[in-house]
Amino acid sequence: MPETRTSATFAAPIVQAQGWVKGVTFPADRPLINVSQAAPADPPPAALRQIMADVALNNDDAHLYGPVLGLPELRRELAHQCSARYCGSILQDQVAITSGCNQAFAAALMAITTQGDEVIIPTPWYFNHKMWLDMIGVCSVALKTGPEMLPNPEQAAALITERTRAIALVTPNNPCGVEYPAALVQAFYDLAKSRGIRLIVDETYRDFDIREGAPHDLFNDPVWDQTLIHLYSFSKAYRLTGHRVGALLTSPALLSETEKFLDTVTICPNQIGQHAALWGMQNLSDWLAAERREILDRRAAIQQGFAGLAEKGWKLLGLGAYFAYVQHPYDISSDVLARKLVSDASILLLPATMFMPASDTSGEQQLRIAFANLDRAGIGVLFDRLQAFTP
Repeated sequence: MPETRTSATFAAPIVQAQGWVKGVTFPADRPLINVSQAAPADPPPAALRQIMADVALNNDDAHLYGPVLGLPELRRELAHQCSARYCGSILQDQVAITSGCNQAFAAALMAITTQGDEVIIPTPWYFNHKMWLDMIGVCSVALKTGPEMLPNPEQAAALITERTRAIALVTPNNPCGVEYPAALVQAFYDLAKSRGIRLIVDETYRDFDIREGAPHDLFNDPVWDQTLIHLYSFSKAYRLTGHRVGALLTSPALLSETEKFLDTVTICPNQIGQHAALWGMQNLSDWLAAERREILDRRAAIQQGFAGLAEKGWKLLGLGAYFAYVQHPYDISSDVLARKLVSDASILLLPATMFMPASDTSGEQQLRIAFANLDRAGIGVLFDRLQAFTP
């Protein structure tokens, strides 16, 4: 069979991992701990669900096609709140609403690349970004991160060629959790601007950043939209994962190009989900602040409880938002280890081989733990099982 667009990339990692637990019966005293996926397990808060029900029952327009670039009032609200958060100037016509943040990335890449172009992505990478680049025939140029899991702008500069169209960053990072310092993000922006390429910054997890205030100053540049493509997701903030609502912020001219792609693929974002995101932004700031405090407490529990694993040779390489990125001490590859953890410890997590090119063997020693759905007690049980485990 000839190679196709989809066969050009690997199987979806979350789907692969879910396949490892199919048909497996876990002991009653050792139920499965699933730390494989970075998504809220709980539904939206009751007040938000009531709003969604009211929209479904009483707003006839919510069941029809809506604007391709999203509800004007949601675009306006996001522009307003982002302007305040980043102390910059963002207009409604610089905002598009998409069917999830992954679609925002896909739309942006469709608008700025053609087959054979290149995009620089730090490794470990967010696997869905790599998959999309593979499927559209764009070369992913790996930028290996340093010991603190941070990319180096000077190394990125050396990778830029005449076919480079963008550098794509994720901060707080998936899979590593690390929050990129403002100066580092600015350095990448300055590099992209000086070389006439785009800087894509995916801030899906920004609502759970440990830092107060703006995580960077990119929106202070009056012409930010000529270089920056900013991505956001409402899914994590308001537990709307199943409703697929994301956002793309960039120039109106580039958004008009993405509109062609969006109209062809989904026509419009989920209407009820958009109304939910709008109401959430306008009414759930206190609730979201409490959610952030809870996630930061779980992050602290990871940091505080890691000592026992460290004594056994484990290393905590990155921590933040929803993720702990760790190095294991065993003389087996992480993809083999991950499967053994399912059968021997009832733990489902992802091996770092899913976030690395095959040529980078460091992934064989690393694992991602998505801890956002574990409370402190659950994190304690996870660590107990990992300490007791021997391959």
